[in-house]
Amino acid sequence: MESRELGYVKLVLDREYELSKVDDRIFGSFIEHLGRAVYDGIYQPENSLSDGMGFRRDVIDFVKDLQVPIIRYPGGNFVSGFRWEDSVGPRSQRPERLDLAWRSTESNQIGINEFSKWAMKVKSSVMMTVNLGTRGIQDACNLLEYCNQVSGTEYSDLRIAHGDREPYGIKVWCLGNEMDGPWQIGHKTMEEYGRLAAETAKAMKLIDPSIELVSCGSSNSEMPTFPQWEAVTLEHTYDYVDYISLHSYYDNRSEDTLDYLAQSDDIDKFIKKVIATCDFVKAKKRGEKSIDLSFDEWNVWFHSNEKDEALMRDQPWQRHPPLLEDIYNFEDALVVGLLLITLLKHADRVKIACLAQLVNVIAPIMTEQHGGRAWRQTIYWPFMHASKYGRGVVIMPSVHGTRHETSEHGEVTDVESVSVFNEDKRELTIFAVNRTLTKNIDFYADIRSFGDCHVLEQIILENDDLHACNSSVEEKVVPKRSDDLSSDNGMLHTILHPASWNVLRIGVNGRKM
Repeated sequence: MESRELGYVKLVLDREYELSKVDDRIFGSFIEHLGRAVYDGIYQPENSLSDGMGFRRDVIDFVKDLQVPIIRYPGGNFVSGFRWEDSVGPRSQRPERLDLAWRSTESNQIGINEFSKWAMKVKSSVMMTVNLGTRGIQDACNLLEYCNQVSGTEYSDLRIAHGDREPYGIKVWCLGNEMDGPWQIGHKTMEEYGRLAAETAKAMKLIDPSIELVSCGSSNSEMPTFPQWEAVTLEHTYDYVDYISLHSYYDNRSEDTLDYLAQSDDIDKFIKKVIATCDFVKAKKRGEKSIDLSFDEWNVWFHSNEKDEALMRDQPWQRHPPLLEDIYNFEDALVVGLLLITLLKHADRVKIACLAQLVNVIAPIMTEQHGGRAWRQTIYWPFMHASKYGRGVVIMPSVHGTRHETSEHGEVTDVESVSVFNEDKRELTIFAVNRTLTKNIDFYADIRSFGDCHVLEQIILENDDLHACNSSVEEKVVPKRSDDLSSDNGMLHTILHPASWNVLRIGVNGRKM
């Protein structure tokens, strides 16, 4: 992409202007019993690369590199027909079930027992979702007792009999999944879900008052009941839950890259509307606590839709068929980077977020079918960079810069960025995406308030081909380092190339100049 224009952006960062500490769980992810996410993804006992439990070691290594602190499980739409008892105990006694959500056959060879152990291997914790579609209060309580009670009750002793003496200690629980969606098995109205979620939450917190609960928000901002769904359901659940969920996926069906790169503005508006609704309910109930946000499904998703619909329609009830296997290109990676920047900009209220999903299903990590290699998709890199360098305190900047027009989103900024200061590591990181296709951006940042600083590195993800993809044979889209970033008396400068993801890392010595 040859640059014909020049734009600019200037940030002024003041150490005292803190937005919020980033909750590490904003870098969470999601694994559903869907397609090859579990079977052929994290679990391939026949593969020579797998460990003694059948878990792929190469996938474990890739996940560990992402530093994912929390993983939502086991769904997703799958959970609304899930019988958790099927997934525990001796594997030889576990039944096969029809999964109505994805028209597949679930073998239950991997369940709560195994997944909790896999989560430990990747140094993550489990975010459990309960079935409020076809089941309800009692089953949610039984599952919580099985997972978290030490011993001495029916379900805690059942877990011990299954070989796990120590409880799993799962602290975050989702009260169902996308219950506003007509596609959901056991779909509920606002009043029905609000009442059921509130009563389930009350009962679960009697068992374990230390848990945090996530109430179902709207499945996306285009739902006809948004944001009334949030307002009505929170009327019931406000006193008992800690978070409300948001889900959103993005696409470039119109093949309009410039507008595609503006879609992160949509997620910003979605978050602001949900915050406003939560605060309205807080005020109406004269409450003291604020409901925070769990953006527990987000990603790009559209490449595989037609293939998925045909497979489920024409070849149903397969075991772990290849569903939702989007192969991401370079422009998708830029959008993922932009979405991460937006989530960090709302770190004061977005406390949990889950990239959906983690392996094979709309995922940063892919494996070849029936064995073979694992490999990293283009979207792996911005997520890894944000997770690795985006922990600390978000600093609110003053921003001035050039803008451009888009077909559906009007005039938008040439550059989207966010800054995070890690006090422990004495590092300031600026994430920036040049979302123009032809402009080099003169990028300046005034960081004099941080005192004596020095450049650590600039990492760039760019490619002349917006549709370049990675594969098990070749990774065409990989990050590189640049020598363009300079620092002079507290003024940073670099050039942001057109359509590029940039990570600017600065060491902070702490001495005032």
